[in-house]
Amino acid sequence: MFIDSTEKVNKIKSFAEEIKAQDILFLDVKDKTSLADYYIVCTGTSSIHVKSIAENVVDKMRKEKLKPTREEYGDNGWVLIDFGDVLLHVMLEENRQYYDLESLWQNISPSNDLL
Repeated sequence: MFIDSTEKVNKIKSFAEEIKAQDILFLDVKDKTSLADYYIVCTGTSSIHVKSIAENVVDKMRKEKLKPTREEYGDNGWVLIDFGDVLLHVMLEENRQYYDLESLWQNISPSNDLL
């Protein structure tokens, strides 16, 4: 099943919202890197919440026949899920502030109403 990156972003956002992910932002990186078209960054309130958000997104995407190519669950409060053209970063607030992916891609305006 083919689904374009915009549709994939909408699905991932919806599935993350179902489990109360906070501060969901989208970074359009397609003109900046060949790694992905979009990064989605969201926050969980605890390590368990971070993992639960990621697992919910992965489970629901698999039901849609959209399997991740890579999943990295760390003990550090940061989960990375690679859906090819869309990368999902689920982080604890302190990690999100420390790594500041939004500023790292400073020439890209973060948006929570991309679509």
